[in-house]
Amino acid sequence: MGMSGGGDGELNSEINVTPLVDVMLVLLIIFMITAPMMNTGVDLDLPQVTAKNIEDPEGKLVLSIDKAQKIHLGGTLITWQDLQTKLKANERVQKESELYIEADESLPYGIVITAMAVAKNAGVTKVMMLTEATEDANLATKLGELDLKK
Repeated sequence: MGMSGGGDGELNSEINVTPLVDVMLVLLIIFMITAPMMNTGVDLDLPQVTAKNIEDPEGKLVLSIDKAQKIHLGGTLITWQDLQTKLKANERVQKESELYIEADESLPYGIVITAMAVAKNAGVTKVMMLTEATEDANLATKLGELDLKK
């Protein structure tokens, strides 16, 4: 009555992938849960206007300028000195030659124009300004607050 336990003393050289699959599934679930929380944006007060919505602003490259005149290209903080080189090196700009700009409504006009000029020098041929939609009554109230006679 001879019982053998492992097949004549041979070693099993196959890798057990079950623990690896378990770890990968846990990591996948963790990333699926945390990925939506990783979206960060720039806090801006965009000008409110009555304009039709564009189809897909999220698939486009966005240049954001906040109240402190700091710029974010695609959500990444960059310096004004690096703006032109970053735009020239960006493959979306080279491919599409377009850029969306969103700027805080309290910024001086010259800051936004400077960003547009730098973008033009970097090869951007189409610049779109992002705003927030508003009701007609709110826009009339805002226009009433402005001194348009100057």
